[in-house]
Amino acid sequence: MRLILLGAPGAGKGTQADIVAEKYNIPQISTGAILREAMAAKTPLGIKVEEIIKAGSLVPDEDVVAIVRERLLQPDCRNGFILDGFPRTIPQAKALDQMLSEMGIAIDKVVSIEVGDEDIICRLSGRRVCQKCGATFHTAYKPSQKGDACDRCGDSLIVRKDDQEDVIRQRLEVYHQQTAPLKDYYAAQNKLRLVMGQEDLADTTALMEKALQD
Repeated sequence: MRLILLGAPGAGKGTQADIVAEKYNIPQISTGAILREAMAAKTPLGIKVEEIIKAGSLVPDEDVVAIVRERLLQPDCRNGFILDGFPRTIPQAKALDQMLSEMGIAIDKVVSIEVGDEDIICRLSGRRVCQKCGATFHTAYKPSQKGDACDRCGDSLIVRKDDQEDVIRQRLEVYHQQTAPLKDYYAAQNKLRLVMGQEDLADTTALMEKALQD
């Protein structure tokens, strides 16, 4: 099974990708995770894209396409994969189609998780992260019992720069302008499936499974 997951930042793509990857024993390929690792390691690519990502903008196509091509050539992708966070634009989608054609494979389904902008802003702006151990909390859904301190280690909780409301709105604007058009692109290929994101994780997962079996 070869899948693409679409959805705005904070729609829950990563969580659903984890669940699907475990169930079908296929790797989740998250370009965001790959780039964050590069930034943490201060690699040339990491240094290049760090400020771009923090500003809520998109990484240049040639860098992302190169990362994905290299990853898809790994042995664990032979029986399928989930692309989470790529493609983000029509040019990237066309580059992916060309790349897969050269490899003799094709995407089976594209699932878009649909969540309203205001719900996403609530989800992300309320997130708090421990700067020491990395534990994640939420002011509404999973508050720390220690207020502004981490339940796990007691260190201070912070709001990540990309969880600040102005940055979230910028990321959503970029998504609607550049990534949302992919739904029409894949609908024209009869590969698009829409899943309405639910408050309960299990309900969204059930709708995901139905879309995959459709």
